[in-house]
Amino acid sequence: MRYAGRFTIALELLINDQIREKELRVIGSHGEQVGILSLAEALRLAEQEEMDLVLIAPQAKPPVAKIIDYSKFRYEQSRKEKDARKKQKTIELKEVRLSPNIEENDLKTKASAARRFLEKGNKVKVTLRFRGREMSHMNETRKVLDNFVEQLSDIAVVDKPSKMEGRSLIVILSEKKQIKP
Repeated sequence: MRYAGRFTIALELLINDQIREKELRVIGSHGEQVGILSLAEALRLAEQEEMDLVLIAPQAKPPVAKIIDYSKFRYEQSRKEKDARKKQKTIELKEVRLSPNIEENDLKTKASAARRFLEKGNKVKVTLRFRGREMSHMNETRKVLDNFVEQLSDIAVVDKPSKMEGRSLIVILSEKKQIKP
């Protein structure tokens, strides 16, 4: 594994004197096919152009080598890796906790918080926690969770339906996928 600054290049390429093959299919510095050459001829050709001979496909018959500026190639690879990491979107699981005897305004406040999480692209785990004797009235209080999900039905879809985990009833919501015209 080679390191270019802080970024890791996953490719382990053989260059110049590290290549041990006798014959190589050589690609020129401008992308043109040079042909099948011996290692010595290919190295001489690369040296004339003041570039490196890089083995890009060692498993091919015969192996393929390209004449390129290796340090420039390595820099471009690290830039591509960095850009790919920038474009990745991490989805977090945010949690909103409710209790069975929550008031209507508190429920709206929690729903607006969940709405903000969903609009940012995160998933929301809605937890309805039961304490003490609240467990015996679980069926009546399930409507609190259903009401909460209904308030978010315009932008959210149920990812995992309600399920009991210990003393909690849990639903996971995710953002609705908008179909672009």
